[in-house]
Amino acid sequence: MVASIPRSRPMHSLRPLLPLLITAGILLAGNGLQGTLIALRGAQEGFSAGLIGFMGTAYFAGFFLGCLAITRLLRAVGHIRCFAALAALAASGTLTLVLVIDPAVWIVMRFVVGFCFAGLFTTIESWINSGVANENRARALAFYRIIDLASVTVSQFLIPLFGPEGFLIFGVMAIMITLSLVPVSLADRSNPTPPAEMSLDLKGVWALSPLACMGCIVAGLSNSAFRLVGPVYAEGIGLSITEIAIFISLGVIGGVVLQYPLGSLSDRWDRRWVLLITSAASMVLALAIAFLAGEDRTANFVLIFLFAAFAMPVYSLAAAHANDFAGKGGYVKVAAALMFFYSIGAIVGPLVSSFLMERYGLHALFHYSAAVYALFVAGTIWRMAVRSAPPRAERGRFAALLRTSPIFAKLAYRGDTRPKPPVDGQESG
Repeated sequence: MVASIPRSRPMHSLRPLLPLLITAGILLAGNGLQGTLIALRGAQEGFSAGLIGFMGTAYFAGFFLGCLAITRLLRAVGHIRCFAALAALAASGTLTLVLVIDPAVWIVMRFVVGFCFAGLFTTIESWINSGVANENRARALAFYRIIDLASVTVSQFLIPLFGPEGFLIFGVMAIMITLSLVPVSLADRSNPTPPAEMSLDLKGVWALSPLACMGCIVAGLSNSAFRLVGPVYAEGIGLSITEIAIFISLGVIGGVVLQYPLGSLSDRWDRRWVLLITSAASMVLALAIAFLAGEDRTANFVLIFLFAAFAMPVYSLAAAHANDFAGKGGYVKVAAALMFFYSIGAIVGPLVSSFLMERYGLHALFHYSAAVYALFVAGTIWRMAVRSAPPRAERGRFAALLRTSPIFAKLAYRGDTRPKPPVDGQESG
């Protein structure tokens, strides 16, 4: 892939990063495809909504453990070998899903695949972070986000193209994961320095900003339920395979359209007001889907787009609020803890939402989401009442974050050199 570039030597072109970005696109597409496919194929195989939700829980449990373990693996064997091993394991796990149609095996394989994808994304983002100079960082981030949006959106339509039944679609996923090795193997000439081992200071980051930690838990509770249980809802209301792909894609695209407008607004206002507005809007739109959309295709499409537009930026807004208190050099510590809190929500979300769907019907998915955001609205109002906002001069800037690894936050915030002393242990916003 790309050699590690010293900070003193600016990189005037992103061309050396193209193999990394191509690899990231392949992995993002494969990961986005698998999340939707597991729900659809599981339903076809007669798995209950609760079992499918538990598979989502297993994926995020593996993902979180992968984030914790990957730096040790990188230090032990280097980026190339680590990437190759994890890609081989992820491809094998994907093929096992279709070779052994058994819910217990699928739960184990989803855990393994979650672990592998966490390691793969961390490896890629660590590589990009070491290979991009500050003057090209914004362009690299923009390309990465465009690739993320395009890859996850386009991959949804591979399901109607190949069909969720049979071996073919799983074979395509395994091929995609395996192909991600090609740019890495052919383009790289040396390994970058492995990132520092990730340490979790959960108590310290919670003290820094309880509201940000709660926001990341809420994002995990809601977003994971939509991505991993949402296809079951879409199939249950009678959407075709192509329409399910459109439904999930609109949720992905909707999650992007308001990221920067809301982020820009939060840079000018108290971020907690923006979090309050987005959470309240998410709650109202979830209730609209639950009570008004019914089985109407157009209503579901429009409302899920609007719901995602407000719900998906909550994680980035919460992270920006925490980083207002982090101090220079504290972003990776904060990102690691916030990823933990998000993962806790993401582990619980598919399990609880699928159980409620089994017991109370399909629209309980959005009753659940509305309840999650209602609690966060109350929590935000409480935090605003007991703490004042940080001075505007001491606040940082918003960055739209992917929840792929804590390293992405380092890439997004690396150019922010504003001086700010750390908070001396007192509780903030």
